[in-house]
Amino acid sequence: MLDMHALQDEVDAESSFIDQLFSQVALRVVGQRSMIEGLVVGLLTGGHVLLEGVPGLAKTTAVRALAEALRLQFSRVQFTPDLLPADIIGTQIYNPRDQVFEARLGPIFANIVLADEINRAPAKVQAALLEAMQERQATLGDTSHALPHPFLVLATQNPIEQEGTYALPEAQVDRFMLLVRVDYPTRDEERRLLDLVVASKQPTITPLLDGPGILRAQRTVEKIHAQDSIKDYIIDIVQATRDPRRAQREDLGRYVELGASPRASIALLQASKAKAFLEHRAYVLPEDVKAMAQPVLHHRITPSFEAEADGIARSALIQELVDAIDVP
Repeated sequence: MLDMHALQDEVDAESSFIDQLFSQVALRVVGQRSMIEGLVVGLLTGGHVLLEGVPGLAKTTAVRALAEALRLQFSRVQFTPDLLPADIIGTQIYNPRDQVFEARLGPIFANIVLADEINRAPAKVQAALLEAMQERQATLGDTSHALPHPFLVLATQNPIEQEGTYALPEAQVDRFMLLVRVDYPTRDEERRLLDLVVASKQPTITPLLDGPGILRAQRTVEKIHAQDSIKDYIIDIVQATRDPRRAQREDLGRYVELGASPRASIALLQASKAKAFLEHRAYVLPEDVKAMAQPVLHHRITPSFEAEADGIARSALIQELVDAIDVP
């Protein structure tokens, strides 16, 4: 039998840093609550996060602030068309004194890796990054090196600019647990941003947690309870993206080319548990599932040409499917 009281006590203890974490990141980032939540959800589940938005929306700043607040090793890779796999994973260097090749590990060997403008790198670089994201290892020569724990890839891309960019392979896009779309700040937030920029000194972020603490929080997130009705709800939502008739929305069938894979069901359950953890709850509510449906599903469905011709946005399509599913 599951002892919910004991589990709630564990969640209360392990999630005590959450509110402080958001406060510390807010010292550098004005607003953008959904973006920061997405980053923390990825951290709590070990899932990679893709941030999509035009330049200047504090994507890189938010990732740096999060790393500072968590006492984790951080590295940043600026993706460019001439980037090589060795620039990310490292290479083997010949040591003439010992007459052996030694591994020179690259920036991928960090807890939090910021892949800035990820869609600017060619296929070989993406393949090297894909191995790291999926297998949690990088191969130099004939030797595979394990990546540190926790390990998280936080990538950014500009959805507007196309010149000098490469479309990410579908297999790699699917490895991102969340795609967080970053929008412009509100007028009040932008006004506060001006005050922050003209301040003579950048606020100092106080580190709150280290790697072992994050791993403990991840284990607690895994224990958060999801009733069978919640799991069925998740399955209904994901299967509706493949066949809208399951949601009694036959009219949307012509707008969906490809639906989400079973990996989406797993990701939606994990993200919903992390969302409950952010709220200091030991159980998942339907509201958690609804809140995480967009970032989990947005990059995993392919709208048809008819959807584009009729101006049906992917986010609107997902929202209509979610709204059509009966809430448990």
